[in-house]
Amino acid sequence: MYICIVNDINQSILKTVNNILIGAALLLVSVAACAQNSKSMAKIYDFKAQSNRGAEVDFAQYEGQVLMIVNTASKCGFTPQYDGLEELYQKYKDQGLVIIGFPCDQFAHQEPGSNEEIAEFCRLNHGVTFPLMAKVDVNGANAEPIFEYLKTQAPSEEYKGLKGKATRKMLKGISKSVEKDSDILWNFTKFLVSRDGSVVKRYAPITEPKDIEKDIKEML
Repeated sequence: MYICIVNDINQSILKTVNNILIGAALLLVSVAACAQNSKSMAKIYDFKAQSNRGAEVDFAQYEGQVLMIVNTASKCGFTPQYDGLEELYQKYKDQGLVIIGFPCDQFAHQEPGSNEEIAEFCRLNHGVTFPLMAKVDVNGANAEPIFEYLKTQAPSEEYKGLKGKATRKMLKGISKSVEKDSDILWNFTKFLVSRDGSVVKRYAPITEPKDIEKDIKEML
């Protein structure tokens, strides 16, 4: 009889432990599912940033428009791309294209000026009229959240041909802020976001704005 009682107790303990383990497993699955759903549900319109004049910019206002977001610099070999970006903006803004520049000084100190100096440079030298944000980091612990989101949605860009691949290797070698494979390698990396925010395409610094026009037209 004593043995039977012990067996009953052991079985009861095992059943309780088993139920606890099952409950814990279900909880972990639920938490993981919630985290995944949260990640998949996040869109560009959930973010806010600061304009180069210090005003808060709510990206919810851009819902229904095609966005091109670019990290820019005034003293970079790719700085002339401002002209191509402005040309695209003038050509397609009435159809729903918004280009937004985020100046960044993380790459060889090529954007040293203040927000006011950057805006003046862009206006005088390249006739920029599209929105410019305050200067930000795009990599590292202080990266602007919107760029962390964009890098998650589009973790890499294409470098075509031997010259393109060599350029990528060179940029990766000199970009001191790069820590992750998805990090931005240099100035003028471009992200194109569809009207509903569901599609994000990423383009290398060496990709000229005019070479993105086809993709823009398909999204408009």
